[in-house]
Amino acid sequence: MLIKFLAGFVGAVGALACGPPESASQFAPSPPVPAKVKIEKIQNRVPVIHVLVALCDNVNQGIVPVPARLGDGDEPSTNLYWGAAYGVKTFFSKSESWTLIEDVTNPKPDVLERVVFRQKNGNAVLVADAYQGSKMKDTVDDFFDAASGAKLENLDVNGSTIQILGSANLIVFVGHDGLMDFQIDKTFEKKDDQLRQVMILACASKNYFARPLRRTAAEPLLWTTNLMAPEAYILYDAVDGWLKKETGDQIRGRAAAAYAKYQKISRLSADGLFATGWQ
Repeated sequence: MLIKFLAGFVGAVGALACGPPESASQFAPSPPVPAKVKIEKIQNRVPVIHVLVALCDNVNQGIVPVPARLGDGDEPSTNLYWGAAYGVKTFFSKSESWTLIEDVTNPKPDVLERVVFRQKNGNAVLVADAYQGSKMKDTVDDFFDAASGAKLENLDVNGSTIQILGSANLIVFVGHDGLMDFQIDKTFEKKDDQLRQVMILACASKNYFARPLRRTAAEPLLWTTNLMAPEAYILYDAVDGWLKKETGDQIRGRAAAAYAKYQKISRLSADGLFATGWQ
Protein backbone atom coordinates (compact mmCIF):
# COMPACT_ATOMS: atom_id res chain seq x y z
CA MET A 1 0.00 0.00 0.00
CA LEU A 2 1.55 3.28 -1.12
CA ILE A 3 -0.21 5.48 1.40
CA LYS A 4 1.49 7.23 4.30
CA PHE A 5 -0.21 9.12 7.08
CA LEU A 6 -1.21 12.70 6.40
CA ALA A 7 0.00 15.33 8.78
CA GLY A 8 -3.68 15.82 9.51
CA PHE A 9 -5.93 13.05 10.81
CA VAL A 10 -8.64 13.14 8.14
CA GLY A 11 -6.40 12.32 5.18
CA ALA A 12 -5.08 9.23 6.91
CA VAL A 13 -8.47 7.77 7.58
CA GLY A 14 -9.46 8.64 4.02
CA ALA A 15 -6.76 6.33 2.73
CA LEU A 16 -7.92 3.55 5.03
CA ALA A 17 -11.56 3.97 4.06
CA CYS A 18 -10.79 3.16 0.47
CA GLY A 19 -9.58 -0.33 1.31
CA PRO A 20 -11.64 -3.26 0.10
CA PRO A 21 -12.81 -5.53 3.72
CA GLU A 22 -22.84 34.34 -1.16
CA SER A 23 -25.39 36.12 -3.29
CA ALA A 24 -28.91 35.08 -4.05
CA SER A 25 -29.09 31.75 -5.71
CA GLN A 26 -28.50 31.82 -9.46
CA PHE A 27 -29.07 28.13 -9.91
CA ALA A 28 -32.14 26.23 -8.82
CA PRO A 29 -32.52 22.49 -9.24
CA SER A 30 -35.50 21.38 -11.26
CA PRO A 31 -38.19 19.33 -9.50
CA PRO A 32 -37.77 15.56 -9.88
CA VAL A 33 -38.88 14.49 -13.35
CA PRO A 34 -41.44 11.65 -13.55
CA ALA A 35 -39.93 8.49 -14.95
CA LYS A 36 -42.19 8.53 -18.02
CA VAL A 37 -41.18 12.05 -19.07
CA LYS A 38 -38.38 12.04 -21.64
CA ILE A 39 -35.82 14.80 -21.24
CA GLU A 40 -34.59 16.21 -24.53
CA LYS A 41 -30.85 16.64 -24.83
CA ILE A 42 -29.53 20.19 -25.06
CA GLN A 43 -26.09 21.65 -25.71
CA ASN A 44 -24.62 23.38 -22.68
CA ARG A 45 -23.30 26.85 -23.43
CA VAL A 46 -20.73 26.76 -20.64
CA PRO A 47 -18.35 24.00 -19.48
CA VAL A 48 -20.26 21.77 -17.06
CA ILE A 49 -18.62 19.42 -14.56
CA HIS A 50 -20.78 16.93 -12.68
CA VAL A 51 -19.28 15.23 -9.63
CA LEU A 52 -21.00 12.17 -8.15
CA VAL A 53 -19.79 11.64 -4.58
CA ALA A 54 -20.55 8.33 -2.87
CA LEU A 55 -20.58 9.27 0.81
CA CYS A 56 -18.27 7.16 2.98
CA ASP A 57 -20.30 4.55 4.86
CA ASN A 58 -18.93 2.22 7.53
CA VAL A 59 -22.04 0.06 7.57
CA ASN A 60 -22.94 -0.33 3.91
CA GLN A 61 -19.59 -0.32 2.11
CA GLY A 62 -16.77 -2.84 2.17
CA ILE A 63 -14.25 -0.46 3.72
CA VAL A 64 -11.91 -0.44 6.68
CA PRO A 65 -14.08 1.49 9.17
CA VAL A 66 -13.26 5.14 9.84
CA PRO A 67 -14.41 7.21 12.85
CA ALA A 68 -18.19 7.15 13.07
CA ARG A 69 -18.83 10.79 12.19
CA LEU A 70 -16.67 10.51 9.05
CA GLY A 71 -18.25 7.22 8.01
CA ASP A 72 -21.91 8.08 8.51
CA GLY A 73 -23.33 7.70 5.01
CA ASP A 74 -26.54 9.49 6.02
CA GLU A 75 -24.84 12.68 7.25
CA PRO A 76 -23.11 14.76 4.55
CA SER A 77 -22.03 17.58 6.88
CA THR A 78 -19.34 15.48 8.57
CA ASN A 79 -18.72 12.85 5.91
CA LEU A 80 -15.16 12.06 4.91
CA TYR A 81 -15.77 12.75 1.22
CA TRP A 82 -18.12 15.73 1.58
CA GLY A 83 -18.14 17.82 4.75
CA ALA A 84 -14.75 16.93 6.24
CA ALA A 85 -11.72 19.14 5.64
CA TYR A 86 -10.79 17.43 2.36
CA GLY A 87 -14.35 16.63 1.31
CA VAL A 88 -15.65 18.02 -1.96
CA LYS A 89 -18.09 20.55 -0.52
CA THR A 90 -15.72 21.92 2.12
CA PHE A 91 -12.61 22.06 -0.06
CA PHE A 92 -14.27 23.81 -3.00
CA SER A 93 -16.21 26.15 -0.71
CA LYS A 94 -12.92 27.41 0.74
CA SER A 95 -11.14 27.73 -2.59
CA GLU A 96 -10.16 30.96 -4.29
CA SER A 97 -11.33 29.77 -7.71
CA TRP A 98 -14.96 28.81 -7.07
CA THR A 99 -18.03 30.49 -5.57
CA LEU A 100 -20.77 28.44 -3.92
CA ILE A 101 -24.03 29.69 -5.39
CA GLU A 102 -26.47 26.95 -4.45
CA ASP A 103 -26.81 24.40 -1.66
CA VAL A 104 -29.89 22.18 -1.75
CA THR A 105 -30.93 19.38 0.58
CA ASN A 106 -32.47 16.23 -0.93
CA PRO A 107 -32.71 17.47 -4.52
CA LYS A 108 -33.74 14.01 -5.73
CA PRO A 109 -33.94 10.41 -4.51
CA ASP A 110 -30.61 8.96 -3.26
CA VAL A 111 -28.93 12.41 -3.21
CA LEU A 112 -28.79 13.97 0.24
CA GLU A 113 -27.26 17.29 -0.79
CA ARG A 114 -26.35 19.15 -3.97
CA VAL A 115 -23.95 22.08 -4.24
CA VAL A 116 -23.39 24.25 -7.30
CA PHE A 117 -20.21 26.25 -7.80
CA ARG A 118 -19.44 28.94 -10.36
CA GLN A 119 -15.89 29.54 -11.55
CA LYS A 120 -14.75 32.98 -10.37
CA ASN A 121 -12.52 33.80 -13.33
CA GLY A 122 -14.43 31.93 -16.00
CA ASN A 123 -17.84 30.63 -16.89
CA ALA A 124 -17.61 26.97 -15.86
CA VAL A 125 -20.15 25.38 -13.55
CA LEU A 126 -19.42 22.51 -11.16
CA VAL A 127 -22.33 20.55 -9.72
CA ALA A 128 -21.58 18.05 -6.95
CA ASP A 129 -24.08 15.52 -5.61
CA ALA A 130 -23.70 13.72 -2.27
CA TYR A 131 -25.21 10.26 -2.72
CA GLN A 132 -26.36 8.41 0.38
CA GLY A 133 -23.71 5.90 1.40
CA SER A 134 -26.10 2.97 1.25
CA LYS A 135 -26.91 3.80 -2.39
CA MET A 136 -23.52 2.92 -3.84
CA LYS A 137 -24.97 0.79 -6.62
CA ASP A 138 -27.28 3.62 -7.69
CA THR A 139 -24.33 6.02 -7.65
CA VAL A 140 -22.27 3.72 -9.86
CA ASP A 141 -25.21 3.14 -12.20
CA ASP A 142 -25.79 6.90 -12.49
CA PHE A 143 -22.12 7.42 -13.25
CA PHE A 144 -22.13 4.92 -16.12
CA ASP A 145 -25.51 6.17 -17.36
CA ALA A 146 -23.99 9.65 -17.47
CA ALA A 147 -20.81 8.45 -19.16
CA SER A 148 -22.86 6.76 -21.88
CA GLY A 149 -25.33 9.63 -22.30
CA ALA A 150 -28.26 7.48 -21.21
CA LYS A 151 -29.44 9.75 -18.36
CA LEU A 152 -29.98 13.51 -18.42
CA GLU A 153 -31.10 16.01 -15.80
CA ASN A 154 -32.01 19.67 -16.15
CA LEU A 155 -31.01 22.54 -13.87
CA ASP A 156 -32.54 26.01 -14.22
CA VAL A 157 -30.03 28.85 -14.50
CA ASN A 158 -31.60 32.28 -14.31
CA GLY A 159 -34.46 31.19 -16.50
CA SER A 160 -32.33 29.11 -18.85
CA THR A 161 -31.40 25.45 -18.56
CA ILE A 162 -28.20 23.47 -18.31
CA GLN A 163 -27.97 19.70 -18.26
CA ILE A 164 -25.90 17.49 -16.00
CA LEU A 165 -25.25 13.74 -16.01
CA GLY A 166 -25.00 12.72 -19.68
CA SER A 167 -24.77 16.30 -20.98
CA ALA A 168 -21.93 17.31 -18.67
CA ASN A 169 -18.57 17.77 -20.38
CA LEU A 170 -16.68 16.18 -17.49
CA ILE A 171 -18.21 13.51 -15.26
CA VAL A 172 -16.47 12.53 -12.03
CA PHE A 173 -16.95 9.68 -9.55
CA VAL A 174 -15.52 10.18 -6.03
CA GLY A 175 -15.57 7.68 -3.18
CA HIS A 176 -15.02 4.06 -2.29
CA ASP A 177 -14.68 1.75 -5.29
CA GLY A 178 -18.08 0.10 -5.14
CA LEU A 179 -17.11 -2.39 -7.83
CA MET A 180 -14.89 -4.05 -5.24
CA ASP A 181 -18.13 -5.06 -3.50
CA PHE A 182 -20.49 -5.98 -6.34
CA GLN A 183 -20.63 -6.57 -10.07
CA ILE A 184 -22.55 -4.47 -12.56
CA ASP A 185 -25.68 -6.27 -13.73
CA LYS A 186 -26.39 -4.32 -16.92
CA THR A 187 -24.61 -2.93 -19.97
CA PHE A 188 -24.03 0.77 -20.54
CA GLU A 189 -23.86 1.59 -24.26
CA LYS A 190 -23.01 4.96 -25.80
CA LYS A 191 -26.24 6.74 -26.73
CA ASP A 192 -25.13 9.71 -28.84
CA ASP A 193 -22.15 11.37 -30.51
CA GLN A 194 -21.05 13.61 -27.61
CA LEU A 195 -17.46 13.25 -26.44
CA ARG A 196 -17.43 12.85 -22.67
CA GLN A 197 -14.43 12.76 -20.39
CA VAL A 198 -14.46 11.16 -16.97
CA MET A 199 -12.39 11.05 -13.82
CA ILE A 200 -12.76 8.16 -11.38
CA LEU A 201 -11.22 8.94 -7.99
CA ALA A 202 -11.58 5.65 -6.13
CA CYS A 203 -9.19 2.87 -5.17
CA ALA A 204 -7.74 1.01 -8.17
CA SER A 205 -10.48 2.41 -10.37
CA LYS A 206 -8.72 1.54 -13.62
CA ASN A 207 -8.79 -2.14 -12.69
CA TYR A 208 -12.47 -2.20 -11.77
CA PHE A 209 -14.12 0.43 -13.99
CA ALA A 210 -12.34 -0.19 -17.30
CA ARG A 211 -14.50 -2.93 -18.74
CA PRO A 212 -17.91 -1.24 -18.36
CA LEU A 213 -16.44 2.18 -19.18
CA ARG A 214 -15.22 1.05 -22.61
CA ARG A 215 -18.76 0.43 -23.80
CA THR A 216 -19.74 4.00 -22.93
CA ALA A 217 -16.95 5.34 -25.21
CA ALA A 218 -16.14 7.99 -22.60
CA GLU A 219 -12.49 9.02 -22.30
CA PRO A 220 -10.82 8.17 -18.96
CA LEU A 221 -8.97 11.40 -18.31
CA LEU A 222 -7.87 10.45 -14.78
CA TRP A 223 -8.17 7.25 -12.78
CA THR A 224 -6.16 5.23 -10.30
CA THR A 225 -4.08 2.07 -10.11
CA ASN A 226 -3.97 1.21 -6.41
CA LEU A 227 -5.37 2.01 -2.97
CA MET A 228 -5.58 5.75 -2.34
CA ALA A 229 -7.55 8.46 -0.55
CA PRO A 230 -9.99 10.06 -3.02
CA GLU A 231 -9.89 13.49 -1.45
CA ALA A 232 -10.88 16.80 -3.01
CA TYR A 233 -7.45 18.34 -3.51
CA ILE A 234 -6.92 15.81 -6.31
CA LEU A 235 -10.17 16.78 -7.97
CA TYR A 236 -9.49 20.50 -7.48
CA ASP A 237 -6.11 20.48 -9.22
CA ALA A 238 -7.22 18.05 -11.94
CA VAL A 239 -10.28 20.16 -12.80
CA ASP A 240 -8.08 23.26 -12.95
CA GLY A 241 -5.92 21.52 -15.54
CA TRP A 242 -8.97 20.38 -17.49
CA LEU A 243 -10.34 23.93 -17.65
CA LYS A 244 -6.97 25.08 -18.97
CA LYS A 245 -7.24 22.42 -21.70
CA GLU A 246 -4.14 20.57 -20.53
CA THR A 247 -3.29 17.10 -21.79
CA GLY A 248 -4.14 13.94 -19.91
CA ASP A 249 -0.50 13.52 -18.90
CA GLN A 250 -0.40 17.07 -17.54
CA ILE A 251 -3.59 16.48 -15.56
CA ARG A 252 -2.25 13.18 -14.25
CA GLY A 253 0.87 15.05 -13.14
CA ARG A 254 -1.22 17.63 -11.33
CA ALA A 255 -3.11 14.90 -9.48
CA ALA A 256 0.12 13.17 -8.47
CA ALA A 257 1.71 16.42 -7.29
CA ALA A 258 -1.32 17.28 -5.16
CA TYR A 259 -1.43 13.79 -3.68
CA ALA A 260 2.28 13.82 -2.84
CA LYS A 261 1.90 17.21 -1.15
CA TYR A 262 -1.10 16.40 1.02
CA GLN A 263 -0.22 12.79 1.78
CA LYS A 264 3.44 13.67 2.36
CA ILE A 265 4.75 10.88 0.15
CA SER A 266 7.33 10.95 -2.61
CA ARG A 267 6.32 12.25 -6.01
CA LEU A 268 7.53 8.98 -7.51
CA SER A 269 5.12 7.01 -5.32
CA ALA A 270 2.26 9.37 -6.14
CA ASP A 271 2.98 9.15 -9.87
CA GLY A 272 2.40 5.41 -9.71
CA LEU A 273 -1.09 5.86 -8.30
CA PHE A 274 -2.60 7.77 -11.22
CA ALA A 275 -3.18 6.99 -14.88
CA THR A 276 -4.73 8.68 -17.88
CA GLY A 277 -6.23 7.19 -21.00
CA TRP A 278 -6.40 3.48 -21.84
CA GLN A 279 -2.70 2.66 -21.82
